[in-house]
Amino acid sequence: MTHPIDNLVRMNLAPIEMRAKAADESNGSTLFGHFAVYDTWTEIKSWWEGDFLERIAPGAFDRTFAERAGQIRVLYDHGHDPSVGNKPLGTPDVLRSDKTGAYYEVGLFDTDYVRELKPAIEAGQMGASFRFSVVGESWNEPTKATASNPAKLPERTITDVNLYEFGPVTFGAYAEATSGLRSGTDEWMRSLQDPLFVARLTERLGANVVSKILTNGAPDGQPIASLLPDGHGSARGRLVTAARTRTLALKGNHR
Repeated sequence: MTHPIDNLVRMNLAPIEMRAKAADESNGSTLFGHFAVYDTWTEIKSWWEGDFLERIAPGAFDRTFAERAGQIRVLYDHGHDPSVGNKPLGTPDVLRSDKTGAYYEVGLFDTDYVRELKPAIEAGQMGASFRFSVVGESWNEPTKATASNPAKLPERTITDVNLYEFGPVTFGAYAEATSGLRSGTDEWMRSLQDPLFVARLTERLGANVVSKILTNGAPDGQPIASLLPDGHGSARGRLVTAARTRTLALKGNHR
């Protein structure tokens, strides 16, 4: 069993921690904790990927820590915060696996945008989240109910990943999935329900391209509009109209 999307985000509900640097060190603080916990089942509810149980096997981050440590970034809210953006919060000085999970220590930068986040971190109001793609996995289709899986959902064990970034977040990408995986495609599909997002996308790609995305952009040629939940298929016309209107307005302004 496989899923077509492997650009994933996962939440860790345990609050992240911070400690001041020693007196003989430069000004700043160190962020530390576990952004992932091993061997913990989480139920995934994605209208794109379906319902299943997910866990990360011990050692799943070992290869990526060894090979990609210099490419891993530490961001707030996955770089989506309108004030901070994708500016890195600090340098991951320690990345390793232990008995609990993926452990990190990050030397925070002494900047205004980092200092603004510190009170919420110190108050335990933030959790850790990380973005990765799956390199190795195994699936199990249980035939009997268990205490951890009473509904006999498919069970996915991730054994190897490429880690791209991690860091503090206030909430998960979706309020209903604060402790599970959400695929990047879920977020993309939801964005297509926002006329403003579609209008901005149209500015970059053109109305014809966006119209084709909405009509034929899903796997196996399924119209994306028909996959939008809660009857949003009927919104396709409104989204395309908004995109075309925005494009025409921009052309008019450039005459």
